[in-house]
Amino acid sequence: MLFVSLGIIWGLPYLLIKVAVASVEPSFVVFVRVALGAAVLLPIMLARGQWRLLGAHWHWVVAFALTEITFTFLALTWAEQRISSSLAALLISAVPIVGAILAWRFGLDTHWSPRRGVGLAMGFLGVGALVGFDVEGSSWLAVAAVGVTVLGYAFGPIIIEKRLQGVPSLPVIGASLAINTVIYAPFAWIARPTQPVPATAWASMVVLGVLCTAIAFVILFSLISEVGAPRAQVITYVNPAVAVVLGVLVLNEPVTVGIVIGFPLVLAGSWLATRGGNAVVEAEPHP
Repeated sequence: MLFVSLGIIWGLPYLLIKVAVASVEPSFVVFVRVALGAAVLLPIMLARGQWRLLGAHWHWVVAFALTEITFTFLALTWAEQRISSSLAALLISAVPIVGAILAWRFGLDTHWSPRRGVGLAMGFLGVGALVGFDVEGSSWLAVAAVGVTVLGYAFGPIIIEKRLQGVPSLPVIGASLAINTVIYAPFAWIARPTQPVPATAWASMVVLGVLCTAIAFVILFSLISEVGAPRAQVITYVNPAVAVVLGVLVLNEPVTVGIVIGFPLVLAGSWLATRGGNAVVEAEPHP
């Protein structure tokens, strides 16, 4: 139930962002998202007394907040003003591939096998198919913005693994959302709506902040405690499919040649590139 819930919840943001940015500036959307997420998580942190667990790690928490949220959330939200939610979700699905390269580069996973090389090649071919078939000349900046999000989402866990290992995830995420609430407050004030905002846009931002940010992280932590981090990462292969289905059914986005060719290649490449290399790992069952 945790896995299915998170697969659906983290397939929703692309649709919600697309609906919100039709009426509201990206910086305002990001502010509402992080502010609501912080409003949900901060009371839990305070009740558990987890602020003190951050201790001397604050500078790395700030680095994580900037890398994982500040630039990534804004880049993705800005991009969805210009490309479909389906394409954005499928490009984001390349995160495990980039993460595998970064993990190797920073010594977190030194094993490299021909299978992983094949997986990386397949993944990049899939991204190439998505971009080649689905991106027009005016959308290249949006694709580059999604690339910023991919790098941030892939690099954030490296900071956790290298510099914040042993620090509970909940205070790290809660503090990161609070930091970004402060960062985005002045930009959100400047970009605040001056015309009436449709109820659908407000509802999208509320669900984005409360469900897809705060509650989703709580579910993720519960899932990791049940099945472990490696198996929990399988969720990465489900979210884009949910996003594509929602984009087609709710927003009437087309099923393009790029999606049909690129999506399977990206998923297969991600799976091959992120699997362990030894026989023991290969023999483990996967959900």
